[in-house]
Amino acid sequence: MQIPFEIVEQIRRKTSHSASPPMQALITSIMSRYGEAVQAVLYYGSCLRKGDELDGIVDLYVLVDTYRSAYPGRLLPMVFNKILPPNVFYLEIPFEGGMVRTKYAIFSVTDFQRGVSRRWFHSYVWGRFAQPAGLLYARTAEVEDRVINALAQAAVTFITRVLPRAADRFCARQLWCRGLLLSYRAELRAERSDKVARLYDASSEHYEQITRVALVGVPFPVKMEPDSKPVSYRARIPLRVRRFSRFTWAVRSLQGKLLSILRLFKAWFTFRGGMDYILWKVERHSGVTVEVTPRLRRFPLLAVFVLSWRLYRRGAFR
Repeated sequence: MQIPFEIVEQIRRKTSHSASPPMQALITSIMSRYGEAVQAVLYYGSCLRKGDELDGIVDLYVLVDTYRSAYPGRLLPMVFNKILPPNVFYLEIPFEGGMVRTKYAIFSVTDFQRGVSRRWFHSYVWGRFAQPAGLLYARTAEVEDRVINALAQAAVTFITRVLPRAADRFCARQLWCRGLLLSYRAELRAERSDKVARLYDASSEHYEQITRVALVGVPFPVKMEPDSKPVSYRARIPLRVRRFSRFTWAVRSLQGKLLSILRLFKAWFTFRGGMDYILWKVERHSGVTVEVTPRLRRFPLLAVFVLSWRLYRRGAFR
């Protein structure tokens, strides 16, 4: 199905960001590592919502032309990135007497486009990039168009997947809170329902506008309710579709937890202090802590499964 022109233009207006000096410093450092392989840099996550790149760790997606050109002569990271994208790395650089830090993920442009499409089963990519993002760098106008269209597709895919799990009558807030909670629970994520509500409220105007234009592109009949406050919609979705959707989200949750554990294993090796970063991230979002013994640190593969199980038992993941 063709992506509605209105949503593409809406995403273009909301996504174009000029890089601030600390972000430009990060982009320059990343490009010095990967050279002409870098096609685009996307900014998303908590630092984008807060508007402060120096408070926390910036989340970036670095889109490359091919994994081979991103890792010349390095077979193992190239294979890992191809089999289970993305590879995640950590970078910190001095900036005006302080430090600016980023956790960046490497994805090929082609895999990114697949990841936001309805052909990609799991919500890992389309669940993230249906949310607000900033395009800080694009090598060419053609690459920019590909990325903008991909972000628009992410929103349409997200809403298409979530609609059968929403009530017949819904507003944008109900739809997105439901979908964000489903997509987070399809990973080893620590976010709870109140956090999801705050995510929506931080960009409520964006979500309301995206919902209005994206519903044109979904494969279900949806009508706006006249004179409703807040603006509400009514969808006609067959019961069999709703039942199948319940099943697919259950499969997504199981698949996602397994993939998250495998990605955690990769992260243990892709950046220094990976174990401590992951545990800090979980504690920050859930308040759950676990102790890592020196003996366990010596066996990273075993540590992934032991700590994941301990965190799950203590309620860090749902």
